Amino acid sequence: MNNRRTFLFGAGAVALQSSRLLGANDRLRLGIIGYGARGKELVTYALRCPNTEFGGFADIYTDRLKESAAVAPGAKTYLDYRHLLEDRSIDAVLIATPQHLHREHFVASLAAGKHVYQEKTLAFTVEDAKKMREAHRRAPKLVVQVGHQSCSSADMVNALELLKTEQMGKITEIVMHMFRNTPHDQPQWSRPVSPDMTPEKIIWNAFLGDAPKRDFDPNRYQNWRFFWDYSGGNVYENMCHQLSFWYKALNLGIPTAVNMSGGIYLWKDGREVPDTMTVALEQPEEMLISWTSGFGNDQLGSTEHVLGTDGTIARTANVAYLPQKITNPAGHAKPGQSTTPANMYIAHMANFFDGIRTGSALNCPFELGYRVAIACRMAVESYRQRRPVRWNTATEELV
Repeated sequence: MNNRRTFLFGAGAVALQSSRLLGANDRLRLGIIGYGARGKELVTYALRCPNTEFGGFADIYTDRLKESAAVAPGAKTYLDYRHLLEDRSIDAVLIATPQHLHREHFVASLAAGKHVYQEKTLAFTVEDAKKMREAHRRAPKLVVQVGHQSCSSADMVNALELLKTEQMGKITEIVMHMFRNTPHDQPQWSRPVSPDMTPEKIIWNAFLGDAPKRDFDPNRYQNWRFFWDYSGGNVYENMCHQLSFWYKALNLGIPTAVNMSGGIYLWKDGREVPDTMTVALEQPEEMLISWTSGFGNDQLGSTEHVLGTDGTIARTANVAYLPQKITNPAGHAKPGQSTTPANMYIAHMANFFDGIRTGSALNCPFELGYRVAIACRMAVESYRQRRPVRWNTATEELV
């Protein structure tokens, strides 16, 4: 057993082939690593797709594993995810762990011959992204979908159609907003710490991974999004989604430079990540992307506007084209026509399964997730270093 585990999970492991060949209608047997709030949602979406079943659940918190019996009574449970990966009957794994653990679980899953649905943001650091890319290259027959589900939405269908058919001219800027509000006594993201979150029920060292060693702290475990050791803050939670949408629609590259400013202006609850922020991304396509976000007022909501010399594509409640009357006086406003798929979350998961069964194109393949992850890391590093951060395309490093 030890020799086999060394082969599967060692640093130099070569990816195994997928456990079995699958036909277009074959039943997929799935496992999940990380059965927290997001993991439970992913399991729900997966089970609403045809011909799927769960064979294994892995989590470092015993109480979460007990909850899995309600959705998959016959599935095995594991405190050590590596035991799940040793199950040759598992075709694919969903990874929904904190961001600082993505690289560890992703690389190990591919080395074990599993197709991977990787929850966003793909990678925590630039170095993690490179290691994940190398693992992906060593496993060319394994399917990887990154969890930017808006890439499988009706909005994407409409945006691609409008970009193709309507007059945009030169696009110079994308302006994005993401604002939320909560009651005064309910800080955004804050989750209560259960008395059952104890060292006896949580494998603390497995949670820490490669992060700095600390004594057991249930608040860090439950509210990991608050802390730089495990999280990229709202950049990794929400900017990544809006960025991935337009990176896909416009086929944009990694930014040449990113600047982020902001601070913890509202929620003085021990969090390290900002609650109010502005990010400016300079794109190699001669385009500026701005993203402004805050957790203290939701008036501006979540919106995106692609600004061209001859027209605008607005993504608000729906996607629509708006002509610039100065340069395009004959143009007419046009809403997007498509309303399918109705549920982008299920559609994104189904697209992953189709990729496994039939080899069909993925809506958010690894390379797209990689570019978005680098852009997000550039923003975080800019904020933390209090300076603009640039991307060296030759060395693939931040400068």
